[in-house]
Amino acid sequence: MSNTYLDAITRRRTQYALGRNVTQSKDEVTALIQEAIRQAPSSFNSQSSRAVILHGEQSVAFWDIVKDELRKIVPADAFAATEGKINSFAAGTGTVLFYEDQDVVKGLQEQFPLYADNFPVWSEQGSGIAQYAVWVALSEAGIGASLQHYNPLPDAAVAAKWGVPASWKLRAQMPFGSNEAGFGEKGFIDNATRFIVAG
Repeated sequence: MSNTYLDAITRRRTQYALGRNVTQSKDEVTALIQEAIRQAPSSFNSQSSRAVILHGEQSVAFWDIVKDELRKIVPADAFAATEGKINSFAAGTGTVLFYEDQDVVKGLQEQFPLYADNFPVWSEQGSGIAQYAVWVALSEAGIGASLQHYNPLPDAAVAAKWGVPASWKLRAQMPFGSNEAGFGEKGFIDNATRFIVAG
């Protein structure tokens, strides 16, 4: 069965070996990320997903903040490995910080009290969809990426540095750049374990 969308999501893989040999301009990459998030579906079309898109030295500055925060909690004798991992994220051309606007979530809870308990869950689902949409879009553009979760460690420092509104809640970070290594085989569990098909 041939399906261009399935082909695209099959090509999307985690890339840790990032470089700065991206052929697209900063504006082109920004537009790609913005459009992927704009087109990502959300419950009640709430459009609660937000993003801070960092390029070049601004991206490096973010990962420096993460390192500074990790240095406070990681034992000194183990920090070298941690620092190496963070440096690999900073080696790319940029980072997307994914947020969810809690004011939007609270507004929906007030407007539709019957579903109040569900809106935070749906917000998280919407964030995941936005993250995946960006990841696939970057992959299709030949740009490598991975998804990281260092929140809430850098949240306060990041909000102060880039003027992030207080209602935005950091959910994930996506460093991106050129693919400086290939991809190994991806394993899958048996379909019978994962799916029930009826009818």
